[in-house]
Amino acid sequence: MERIAQLQQEAIALLQTLINTQSLSGEEDKTAAHIKSWLERHGVTCKQQKNNIYAINKYEDPTKPYLLLNSHHDTVQPNSGYTKDPYKAQIIDGKLFGLGSNDAGGALVCLLATFVYFYEQKNMAYNLVIAATAEEETSGPNGLNSLLPTLPTIDTAIVGEPTQMHLAVAEKGLVVFDATISGTASHAAHPNDDNPIYKIGKVIDWFKGFKFDRVSEALGPVKLTVTQIKGGKQHNAVPADVKLVLDVRVNDLYTNQEICDLLQEAPCKVEARSLRLSSSSIPMEHPIVKAGIAAGRNAYGSPTLSDQAVLSCSSLKLGPGDSLRSHTADEFIYVNELEEAIPLYISILKQAL
Repeated sequence: MERIAQLQQEAIALLQTLINTQSLSGEEDKTAAHIKSWLERHGVTCKQQKNNIYAINKYEDPTKPYLLLNSHHDTVQPNSGYTKDPYKAQIIDGKLFGLGSNDAGGALVCLLATFVYFYEQKNMAYNLVIAATAEEETSGPNGLNSLLPTLPTIDTAIVGEPTQMHLAVAEKGLVVFDATISGTASHAAHPNDDNPIYKIGKVIDWFKGFKFDRVSEALGPVKLTVTQIKGGKQHNAVPADVKLVLDVRVNDLYTNQEICDLLQEAPCKVEARSLRLSSSSIPMEHPIVKAGIAAGRNAYGSPTLSDQAVLSCSSLKLGPGDSLRSHTADEFIYVNELEEAIPLYISILKQAL
C-alpha cells in the first residue's frame, strides 16, 4: 500500500505539470517530454514516435498476448467561459482545476502509475504496453493510429477516458457525410422549377425519418443528425446545389461501410469523409470486464468517441473523471477520483494478469 500511495502522489504531481504545459492537439511535444522523463525516472525504458510515448513491461514475452493501456495528452482549445487560468493547475476544495485535467489527463497519469506498478513484475499472463498518445481530440494523423504499426499486435486495450471508473464496454463509431442536393443555377428574377433550396425540406425529412433497424443492447440505435447546411452566395442568384453535413453515430451491429451503403438510398448525393472511426466493444465475459464488475463497477455503452475507434481489438474505456466535465469552462477532476483510480486499475488488472 505504501508503494501505491507514493504512486498516487507522483501521478497527481505529474498531472499538475501537464496542466501547466500547453498541449493543444498537434502541439504536444512539451508534454511528451514530461511524460518520457517521468517514466524514465521510474526506471522504465520507453520510446518516442512523434509526440507519442510508449513502453513495454520489462520482462516482455512475445509468446504472450499484449494488453494496451492508452490515453492521450493533447487538449482542445480552452473555451471563452474560463474564469481560471486553464494552464495553471490549482487544487481548491478537493478539485484539481485546469485544461485537460478531466479529459483525459487524470486517466493518463493513473494509467502511467499503474504501468509503473506492474513494470518489473514477472510471469504475467499478458505483456503490458503503455502509450501516451497525441492528437486524440482532432482524430489527427499522428496519434495512436500512427503508432499502432510500431507496437506489437494488441490483443486487448484499456483506453483511459473519464467514465467515473465504470466500464464503457462498447463505444459508438462515427461517420461524417457530405450530402449534396443538386438543382439548376439561375437568376432569381427568372422562373426556375429546379431550385435546390426548395428541395431541402424533402431531403431533411428523408434523413429525419430514416430508421436503422439493428438496435444494440449496449449502444442503442444508430443516430443520424443533420448538423450543417450551406447554400447560396448572393440574394439574386439561385445556387446550383445545397450542401448538408450529416453526423452518424454507429452502433456495434453495423460496419461503417454498411451505413454508407444504406445512405446511398437518399434523394441526394451522399459521400463519406472517412470510414476509419469504427464502433468498438469487449465481450462481457472478458476477464477484465468480469474483474471490474466484481469490483462493483457498472458496464455501459458510450455514445462519445475516443481512440478506441482506431483499434481493431477488444477494448473498453475506463478512467477517473466525468465525461460531462470534458471541454467545459474551468475543467476539473476531484483529487480523490485520482487517488481511487490507481488502486482500482491495479486490482482489476491483477485479476487478468
